[in-house]
Amino acid sequence: MSPTGLEAVYLAHRDRLVRFLAARGAGDAAEDLVHDLWIKVSGRPTGPIDNPLSYLFRAADMLMIDRHRARTAAQARDIAWMESGNDETIAGERVVDARQEMARVARTLASLGPRREAIFRRVRIDEVPQRQVAAELGISISTVEADLRVACRALAALKDEA
Repeated sequence: MSPTGLEAVYLAHRDRLVRFLAARGAGDAAEDLVHDLWIKVSGRPTGPIDNPLSYLFRAADMLMIDRHRARTAAQARDIAWMESGNDETIAGERVVDARQEMARVARTLASLGPRREAIFRRVRIDEVPQRQVAAELGISISTVEADLRVACRALAALKDEA
């Protein structure tokens, strides 16, 4: 049984439809789009069509427009997702980097000796006044200030290395 109606027009002009879609930017996907076009139009219950070839070309054009809109929306979504910082890979890398940096800082402070490390932690992290730290450790304020300078220089050097 030979095809009739819309199917006959589709089969007779299939190559033109492929070229049309390729020219509109479908490239290698033109064959797949023509197949999608046939699935879409053949599944619709329609009555007689005055100009079946125009109908097919218009449906192919609409398919390209839908494809373009979907791609544009997907690209915008991908860009927004990457810029939002919700990327789990990037967030995971940031956590790993932060932990490594904390470990470097801890090693640097530990290398200065327990007193200087304690002074830095109490003054800079715990925000305890220098006078109180001096009293707690039984040393002068000038010693606290000197040890704090040494610790800050060591951390500044660590920052310059990175």
